[in-house]
Amino acid sequence: MEATMELTYALNTFYFLVCGALVMWMAAGFAMLEAGLVRSKNTTEILTKNIVLFAVACTMYMLVGYEIMYPDNSNYLLSGITAENPEFGYAVSADFFFQVVFVATAMSIVSGAVAERMKLFAFLAFAVVMTGFIYPMEGHWTWGEAPVFGMYTLGDLDFSDFAGSGIVHMAGAAAGVAGVLVIGARKGKYGADGSINAIPGANLPLATLGTFILWLGWFGFNGGSVLATASVADSTAVANVFMNTNAAAAGGCIAALLVAKAMFGKADLTMALNGCLAGLVAITAEPSTPTALQATIFGALGGVLVVFSIVTLDKMKFDDPVGAVSVHGVVGLLGLLLVPLTNDGAKFSGQLIGAATIFGWVFITSFITFKAIGLVMPVRVSEEEEFEGSDLAECGMEAYPEFSTTR
Repeated sequence: MEATMELTYALNTFYFLVCGALVMWMAAGFAMLEAGLVRSKNTTEILTKNIVLFAVACTMYMLVGYEIMYPDNSNYLLSGITAENPEFGYAVSADFFFQVVFVATAMSIVSGAVAERMKLFAFLAFAVVMTGFIYPMEGHWTWGEAPVFGMYTLGDLDFSDFAGSGIVHMAGAAAGVAGVLVIGARKGKYGADGSINAIPGANLPLATLGTFILWLGWFGFNGGSVLATASVADSTAVANVFMNTNAAAAGGCIAALLVAKAMFGKADLTMALNGCLAGLVAITAEPSTPTALQATIFGALGGVLVVFSIVTLDKMKFDDPVGAVSVHGVVGLLGLLLVPLTNDGAKFSGQLIGAATIFGWVFITSFITFKAIGLVMPVRVSEEEEFEGSDLAECGMEAYPEFSTTR
């Protein structure tokens, strides 16, 4: 019996670590996606943001975030004897590693939404608060199953979010909405006559590579959320989650491409890429209970919705260079609302209350944080710096110096 428990513990811990590494690789996906969808003069700065935000997330979650989100687990982690405590079925340090890469994912979403016009150190100051307090608090109420402001638990209201369509993705988007509202649109994006000026990304091959990396990393994101793999039931659940995650991404890609073709008359690659990601976000709230066909349909719904959302937000003069709010926020909400269709443990009322709790908390606290940072340091680059590009203004170097027009 003891040998069986030790083997289960070892397999679950190893699986957790592998899935966490896959989710960590998503940081590279976000970096490549964003670097491909911004202008070349902002590439170095966006890459700097992505790698440093990951480091900030790891540090802040270790210092305070994990303690806020999972105080019981944190006690085991701080004791330094996690290998001798198989109570959870896996090493608590493995759980910490898996959770911390989720925190970084939420922060990466903010990076895309405020790209090309936010000061680097103002962004990193926000990352400290987001990863150390804002995200852990809503995670404490949801996955931590603690009462919201001491009043009610979302679980008691039949709220369910398997791998984080709301808890991670919509939370990141909510912070992104706050950032965009505080900072405003890029210069030249919207004309005085109400016209919308397209600002193409500099490197679509990079953006495509980033999407493929995210697609791969999502198997760890959703698959790892099963939390175990050492039994027949758990390994079957993992296989179903992998299958449905892949099916949803494919459905989202195809649907977005077809909608873009119908609307614009051309095959829009950026919409296809966002369609893939929308399909992945849509299935993240519940990838274990749908059939493969249902997962494909759910992903397709996300792919359709993301195209209309990107176009609509643009008409509202909401400048989101990479479509982060549409992909992770609008489709994140869709993912939550799809859960009760295949999971009878969730209710639409509970999903709506949970979504409102997550979005309301993250948006309000993020908006206040952005404003507070603005009292201490500039949040937005100057008009001259924006014209020159954040690379030189913020980092003193260019990503493509051989092709520079400033030398």
